[in-house]
Amino acid sequence: MDILTILPQFGNAFMTIIAFVVALSVIVAVHEYGHYIVGRWSGIKAEVFSLGFGPVLWSRMDRHGTRWQVAALPFGGFVKFLGDADAASGKDSAVMAATPPERLRQTMHGAPLWARSATVVAGPVFNFILSIVIFAAVMMAQGKTADPLTVGALRPLPVEGLSLQPGDRVLAIEGRALPAFGKDEAFAAFIDDLPRRALLAYEVSREGTALRVLGPQLMPPIVNGVAPQSAAFASQIQPGDVITAINDTPIVAFSELRAFVEGSEGATFDLHLWRAGGETLVVPITPRRVDEPQGEGGFRTEWRVGIMGGLAFEPATASLGPIAAVSDAVGQTLEIIQGSLSGLYHMVTGAISSCNMSGPIGIAQVSGAMASQGAQSFIWFIAVLSTAVGLLNLFPVPVLDGGHLVFYAYEAVAGRPPSDRALRVLMSIGLTLVLSLMVFALFNDIFCP
Repeated sequence: MDILTILPQFGNAFMTIIAFVVALSVIVAVHEYGHYIVGRWSGIKAEVFSLGFGPVLWSRMDRHGTRWQVAALPFGGFVKFLGDADAASGKDSAVMAATPPERLRQTMHGAPLWARSATVVAGPVFNFILSIVIFAAVMMAQGKTADPLTVGALRPLPVEGLSLQPGDRVLAIEGRALPAFGKDEAFAAFIDDLPRRALLAYEVSREGTALRVLGPQLMPPIVNGVAPQSAAFASQIQPGDVITAINDTPIVAFSELRAFVEGSEGATFDLHLWRAGGETLVVPITPRRVDEPQGEGGFRTEWRVGIMGGLAFEPATASLGPIAAVSDAVGQTLEIIQGSLSGLYHMVTGAISSCNMSGPIGIAQVSGAMASQGAQSFIWFIAVLSTAVGLLNLFPVPVLDGGHLVFYAYEAVAGRPPSDRALRVLMSIGLTLVLSLMVFALFNDIFCP
């Protein structure tokens, strides 16, 4: 095989691995720092803060007596507190027995219940905080779409005769008043009702003057985004591509593509693409079945190719204040949590395919795909993954943070912690469950379509 044909594949694999390691390292570092800093504030001494497992590549001791280290296997991390036997905060009975009474308060297992609980829950909470901060920052950077809808910049389209210009405030199209952009259902219905022509009559306000100009289909078949691990991503379709025809049938609206894909029953078809600069190409693509969450709850299975549509122009934006951005970011985080729990429930009940659960290979592939679409997409993905990691750690499984919180709840009710023997048995069961889930997810990565 020619080495030149291998290099692009190697480059993509290398980028995927780097993106995955960076995303995971950021999330793990924030999670473990939550444990560390709240533990320190609570009077619990951290002996080791490790980013990664295995042989230590670098370390240093800080003035608080904590060893900070970077290890060779960058697939997790841990904080080892005084009195811990391992990274999962199992109790080291020998160390606890040899610890002077005046220092027991500094151990994870001798500290008050409130201090242990706060230290454990801090990891997932810091993950959620990271997500909210990232979401809010991105939302503030993007701003909110101006109302009324205003043309920011026209996207490249293979359409001639356009007289719509940046700065135009769109009032009506084809004699129909434009609904508010934020009213999703009304706006979607407005787009679907537009005539299927490449050129439409726009009524705009330009520098205070009402004009009638020619503009493009409001939502043409333009590729505004490509979903990772989708048919479109596999076919190397790029954001900015314009679909001019399906097989040999011309299309002018994104809704035509959506309708064709949903009725395709998974059959392969050809997409005729126009790429900025005038390049044209034909790409065969095969839709895949996707379980999509619904706003009212539950899931619906549809045929999808992973192409996200968008307006024919980038809308002008207005600034979004920090309070509104944080509020929206909290809502986004809660939506991810709700969708994750709903997806897990529907997988367990068999309502949707278990292939919706991705393992490390799938997550790494998504990391690389999002990184390839730009820094903003990658940072947004880190926020989404951080929420998922925080939620997973709250599951009531021994060895996870949620399992420790269950032990503490038992201690609060019973007035004593579970016995050391019971804890060892439960931790072994929990570790088995976690490893089994990882193997199952890895199986999905390898064998699911």
